[in-house]
Amino acid sequence: MSRPQTPTTTPLAAVSRWMAGLATSLLARSLNLPEPLLHATGSLVFAQVYEMELRAARSLCPARLRRQLLAWFR
Repeated sequence: MSRPQTPTTTPLAAVSRWMAGLATSLLARSLNLPEPLLHATGSLVFAQVYEMELRAARSLCPARLRRQLLAWFR
């Protein structure tokens, strides 16, 4: 007696994975970079943008802005 095999991925997931791979390949070719270098560069850019957003959020913290405003009027 054999069990029916269930697909491990849905067709939508398979198509989206294929499209992401195609987009990565096309971007790597247009930038004339190997794909591993494109992935590493993308990770570095993401990390830098994330850090800049954190710094901006910290500078707009309401408690910090209140302290600065009170310091100006002293």
